[in-house]
Amino acid sequence: MSAGFQCKKFYVAHDQCAMKVGTDGLLLGAFAPLPPPGGDILDIGAGSGLISLMLAQRTAGANAIDAIELDPAAAEQAAANVASSPWPNAIRLIKGDILTYSSGKRYRLIVSNPPFFQQSLLSPDQRRTQARHTDSLPFAALLQKAAQLLHDAGSFALVLPASGSQAFTQLALAQGWQLAQRCTVFSKAEFSKADKPQRSLLCLRRSTERVATVESQLVIHAGDGSYSAQYQHLLGAFYLKFPDGDHN
Repeated sequence: MSAGFQCKKFYVAHDQCAMKVGTDGLLLGAFAPLPPPGGDILDIGAGSGLISLMLAQRTAGANAIDAIELDPAAAEQAAANVASSPWPNAIRLIKGDILTYSSGKRYRLIVSNPPFFQQSLLSPDQRRTQARHTDSLPFAALLQKAAQLLHDAGSFALVLPASGSQAFTQLALAQGWQLAQRCTVFSKAEFSKADKPQRSLLCLRRSTERVATVESQLVIHAGDGSYSAQYQHLLGAFYLKFPDGDHN
């Protein structure tokens, strides 16, 4: 098992985390729309700190990031990852439960790679179950808490399995959210109508005016099994093996 993941500008140790660095976190860290300079950012369920570190890189450390993590071991490892990164003063690790978290801040960007399994078998590893299953963070409660903490002009960005994103979106709409962006992620290039998308990247807002949804697609693998040019461009600033990109 890998002890960590090396990005171009920082290293993420994850051996003490129930959930390791993976494609979901990398996608969200690159997809999330950046707030204006100085706008506060909140990372819900920070895990190893990957997404917070990606956002710190993309904002050059100019935006304060609060990263909250329920699991004490993961929070400690994330804090160590932040301390050894180029942006130790940009990210504040908070050990705690987002559902009991309170702040006078109103965040311009909230990101979350939330637990999303609802009816699958529970893992014998309690920490992994907590990280993966919605019992620890029900979607309705997550949406309500994000609404409380979000700036009027802010965005809430998430990554979810494509199979459950429609139900989540309907729940969000019922709570007064609007869907600003949806990127549907496919694993391979030669997908057909029979092929199911893997993930959905969502961006929600609380605007009182009607927001038109921007739809897009992302393909991770080209036909020969290599990473697609589209995926390489998105993550070029982070993956060691990808050409440098201008993504921010």
